[in-house]
Amino acid sequence: MTNNKTKRTSAEQQIPTIIAEMSAAAAAFQKIGLGVSLFGSARIPRDHPFYATGQELGARIAQLGLPVIAGGGPGLMEAANRGAFEAGGRSVGLNIRLPREKADNSYQTDSLHFEYFTSRKSAFFMYSLAYVVLPGGFGTLDELFEAITLIQTMKQPPVPIVLVGVEFWSGLVDWVRDQLLTHGMIGPFDLDLLLVTDDIDEIIRHIQEAAQIEQRREPALPT
Repeated sequence: MTNNKTKRTSAEQQIPTIIAEMSAAAAAFQKIGLGVSLFGSARIPRDHPFYATGQELGARIAQLGLPVIAGGGPGLMEAANRGAFEAGGRSVGLNIRLPREKADNSYQTDSLHFEYFTSRKSAFFMYSLAYVVLPGGFGTLDELFEAITLIQTMKQPPVPIVLVGVEFWSGLVDWVRDQLLTHGMIGPFDLDLLLVTDDIDEIIRHIQEAAQIEQRREPALPT
């Protein structure tokens, strides 16, 4: 059922804003450089173990000298931004106004603002040399599967995609293997695109290896 309270605008009205947002992101990241995107739930409270993990990862990535790119909202987005910010690193927030996310978190050195998911996601995928996916809901799954698809279809260079939390992600990975792979809907090596781990040291090593290669790459939209 359509929600009549949802504001609808035509594509003709939307496109100039989307282009302007993408152009502003491109200009900002010319100065920021390639970074590591962290995705995760906005609904996780600060006293949850997932929050502590996100904060530690943000700090550890910042200590590598790499920008941390997160959604700018609460929950695990805040945790990642906070870890980078408090470690003295570059903490980038790609902020979007949503009913459950009415304010940016306060742990950002660089704040970009978006009206549309289209332009916001393009910023993640243009400027990331790795994707770290913390536990999350539909939005996180959307970002995860778009990253996988762009790499699987060779529209983006192969970069690490790390799923943080073996217990959380194992059911999804088993389903992908049992259903998608068994029925030939993905290739035999597509699951190799994912690293599923709880080991933060392993994640950092994975990112370091990618950074040595990817920092020589020019940012670009998926082809």
